[in-house]
Amino acid sequence: MTTEDQESLITRTLETCLTLARDADVFEEMTIQSDSDAHRLVAVARGAAAEALYCLESRNGSWHVMMSTKDRWLSESIEAEVMHHGDSLEELIEEELIDLGLDEVEVRMQHYRDDDFRYVFKSPITTGATDTVIATWLLGYEAAFKQLGDMTEDQED
Repeated sequence: MTTEDQESLITRTLETCLTLARDADVFEEMTIQSDSDAHRLVAVARGAAAEALYCLESRNGSWHVMMSTKDRWLSESIEAEVMHHGDSLEELIEEELIDLGLDEVEVRMQHYRDDDFRYVFKSPITTGATDTVIATWLLGYEAAFKQLGDMTEDQED
């Protein structure tokens, strides 16, 4: 498969995911972006106390889903809520993915501060996932994170 064919498949997957995410109506706005390193769908969280972005990203043949924010307090509010909840963030995301119809889900999580000083929560998506499964990971991330910390307007401090 040529690089052009691969990019065409990635673009089609992102467009399908964009359509499915729009149908779910859980994000403020969404855009598809590309640069020399990656192709991604970026979705702005609805109602978060500070800007938070969800992202589906294809880089070097692998898909990842992530939530990121530059706001330290928002990141810390999520971490504190997870700590008090008792379940791990991976377990919370897994529950949401199962509720959205995925079976046998294994969620692995990285949490770090990137070179652009964003706090990032990131998971790899299973190799060979269909467009619908990839979109479900984005919706599962949103469903899990909106319950945590200051991710929605109605959360109390």
